Amino acid sequence: MTKSNILTGFSKLTKYQKIEYFAQHFENPKEVVEELISYFYKDPQKQKLFDEFSENTISNYYLPYGILPQIIINNKSYTVPLVIEECSVVAAASSGAKFWNTRGGFHSEVKSMKKIGQVHFIWKGDKRKLEQSMPELKKILIENTNHITHSMVARGGGILDIELVDMTHEIPHYYQLKATIDTRDSMGANFINSCLEEFSIDLQKFFKEKDIFVGSEKECTIIMAILSNYTPECLVNTYVECDIKDLADPSINMTPEEFAWKFEKAVKIAQIDIHRATTHNKGIFNGVDAVALATGNDFRAIEACGHAYASRNGKYSSLTHLELENGKFKYNLSAPFALGTVGGITALHPLAKRSIEVLGKPDAEELMKIAASVGLANNFSAIKALITHGIQKGHMKMHLSNILNYLDATLEEKKKAFEYFKHHKISFKAGTNFINELRKISSNNNQKQNGNSETQINHSLDVKASL
Repeated sequence: MTKSNILTGFSKLTKYQKIEYFAQHFENPKEVVEELISYFYKDPQKQKLFDEFSENTISNYYLPYGILPQIIINNKSYTVPLVIEECSVVAAASSGAKFWNTRGGFHSEVKSMKKIGQVHFIWKGDKRKLEQSMPELKKILIENTNHITHSMVARGGGILDIELVDMTHEIPHYYQLKATIDTRDSMGANFINSCLEEFSIDLQKFFKEKDIFVGSEKECTIIMAILSNYTPECLVNTYVECDIKDLADPSINMTPEEFAWKFEKAVKIAQIDIHRATTHNKGIFNGVDAVALATGNDFRAIEACGHAYASRNGKYSSLTHLELENGKFKYNLSAPFALGTVGGITALHPLAKRSIEVLGKPDAEELMKIAASVGLANNFSAIKALITHGIQKGHMKMHLSNILNYLDATLEEKKKAFEYFKHHKISFKAGTNFINELRKISSNNNQKQNGNSETQINHSLDVKASL
């Protein structure tokens, strides 16, 4: 590609010019334009709001907004909105919640709300001088950010501590200023980063003005000032508990003791095997991310932190553990899930606002407990399915709808397909065969009355399944 072909100035185009640029990449640009426009908000003001959430926006991308009708957490009932596209996740959350709602519900506690920000800098000086100066520097940094932190301090948060971290053993002359911050109900990214950038200016000024530093010690190179999404102290501990005998349930095709034994082995496998641990923890984030998306939180930051925490001991492992003692079954999830209820798009996105409202306008701590409980509910349901009837039975049942929609099945075809696959194994091939047989019989005008027609279809499918 020549320099003359390099695209420039795209961000300055109007929205419709951007749409036209995008559409020209397709064989049917007019159809693409119409499709993109069809997803606009009818209200121009709401559409403008969505356009300003990101950059170079040309349409809206929809995801399903579902609900978990009831989950009991710390003896309080919640209806929880979930935004996720993966089939069976909402069903799994509902199933897990239903199972434990009758066994004492979920118990959750936030251990801490501390978050971390870092100023990374290179300084060629006497470390002892800097350590000696830290109390004075810390006072200056906190005082000079009062204009940023005063509202947060009034709400009980703010800068809790600033420490010097010597990293010269990793990179020559590399140090950090590590700030511990409580952002209260806010996710706090902008707040933390604003404080850190002020720190950077004051740190450089401090080296220049203090007589204790001489020569090259007066020079400090700031590499970057940025929050960390690893917040191991922003910890939520959530568990479910009952007598082993009370695990008896119609959906479990084994004795409570056998179920508890198999469940324990499944959790231990996730603690020692990285392949299983990754999928095990993904089941937790199915629920946590769905709550985060529904409430306008940064699910990517939550995921990054959670997976880092799962590796904190030098090996990636399960975020859950199970205790089987004195006839009790206690299943625990302990992980950092930093969510907020103010700031970001939480107060701007129409459905994010509704989500916060239906949850009873929780503060950040309460929302963290809700997300963790839904995550544990999903994970419990997944393991329960795996050690009993298998994961595919429920998953493929939900996936059948996607298969039929892909095949453009009519309402009548869907009705017959759902009835047929109550008793037959679901797969994309089987679904395709079934719909093709229905349409073949219909096009040949050979469809007979009710029972005879169903018998013919079933026979055709059974023959194809054996091929």
